[in-house]
Amino acid sequence: MVVEASCLCGFCILQIDEEVAKLLELKARLGGDDGKHQFVLKTAKGTRDYNPKQMAIREKVFNTIISCFKRHGAETIDTPVFELKETLTGKYGEDSKLIYDLKDQGGELLSLRYDLTVPFARYLAMNKITNIKRYHIAKVYRRDNPAMTRGRYREFYQCDFDIAGQYDAMIPDAECLKIVYEILSQLDLGDFRIKVNDRRILDGMFAVCGVPDDKFRTICSTVDKLDKMPWEDVKKEMVNEKGLSEEAADQIGEYVSMQGGMDLAERLLQDQKMSQSKQACAGLCVVFDLSLARGLDYYTGIIYEAVLSQAGVAPVSTEAQNGPPGEESVSVGSVAGGGRYDGLVGMFDPKGRKVPCVGVSIGIERIFSIMEQKAEASAEKVRTTEVQVMVASAQKNLLEERLKLVTELWNAGIKAEVMYKKNPKLLSQLQHCEESGIPLVAILGEQELKDGVVKLRVVATREEVDICRADLIEEVRRRTSDAS
Repeated sequence: MVVEASCLCGFCILQIDEEVAKLLELKARLGGDDGKHQFVLKTAKGTRDYNPKQMAIREKVFNTIISCFKRHGAETIDTPVFELKETLTGKYGEDSKLIYDLKDQGGELLSLRYDLTVPFARYLAMNKITNIKRYHIAKVYRRDNPAMTRGRYREFYQCDFDIAGQYDAMIPDAECLKIVYEILSQLDLGDFRIKVNDRRILDGMFAVCGVPDDKFRTICSTVDKLDKMPWEDVKKEMVNEKGLSEEAADQIGEYVSMQGGMDLAERLLQDQKMSQSKQACAGLCVVFDLSLARGLDYYTGIIYEAVLSQAGVAPVSTEAQNGPPGEESVSVGSVAGGGRYDGLVGMFDPKGRKVPCVGVSIGIERIFSIMEQKAEASAEKVRTTEVQVMVASAQKNLLEERLKLVTELWNAGIKAEVMYKKNPKLLSQLQHCEESGIPLVAILGEQELKDGVVKLRVVATREEVDICRADLIEEVRRRTSDAS
């Protein structure tokens, strides 16, 4: 028995040693000696982090856009970041393949929102709203092939302004165009063009060119690529992939090369083929570019797009510069777009009741990319905080006094800060202000405390003046409001 027990114990020890060796080997493979799992630190494809400098630029752009939306009388709403999959399905034409589907959670098939327009239409139908002027700024998601250097991402912000309701023709549409003009002018991005077309003109054009009715939407999606692809590639897609005849494609090519104002409208009204199309004639009331198509299925009338010219902005890519035949100017891509979508709300209403809508979406990511380029190219320093005054001390053991003063400033709504040291050197505090762009320093010392004053220093000029403690808040307000 003793011999058998010894053998058994020896076998157990041997087995344990083998298992321990296996675990140590697995541990080494997973994370080395420290046991930490090794993995690559990176953001997901088509996404990015934003540092404080980039965020300061973003906030400036957002503030410009929001103030414009509010100036035009819009109120704001918010909707969930995901919708029922059936809400989004069938609303975007060929782009529907770019919708992000989520796993089944709690018996609901969900998808991340592709834009802010379809959720808005669902919101109107669900709440039986027939009149609203609203803006919405939020992230949307697309399973696109990202080109991040060109401002194309899988997760990005949209800034939408929409007018819903029954109004006289073209008045809300004109306001949307005015908003695009105001925002792009105020952001000072350089020269831009606002292209305008009408889905009714496009459909009339397709009809007279011999495009079958069931191919209108898919051919429209191909025409929409003219700002990214040369005409020959667009034609090849129409003929080889979409099954359109070469003759029809060539006729479309002649029309989409046309651009102009009222002179072009007159030419089309006199065109032997286009003048026979009631749809086309109904849309010939605007200044337009016939190559503009806007690939989304829900547009029903006027459509528009704003593009920046090449002047003062790095070109997006060589292939993006190839437009339709006859196009002379070079653009760097769309920075805003929108149009009329009178049938979308009715798709969600149980009784099919329509609510006419028109809106515009600002392409914020491309604008950010351009403004970041400009900031890098210029010597101007971008402030990442809005601190108006730094509370500093000239001697040791004044932490409590600094905290009292900064609290007074905070309570008065002044943006202020202190250094997180008991006894910081005055030079370090002043250097921090220069590096951060803080315009003023409120300096406390033993003599200032006795005299009931604060030494206020202007960082840019190094001018110093004694201010009565009771007058400090108003003096800071006056000086910072003058600077802004």
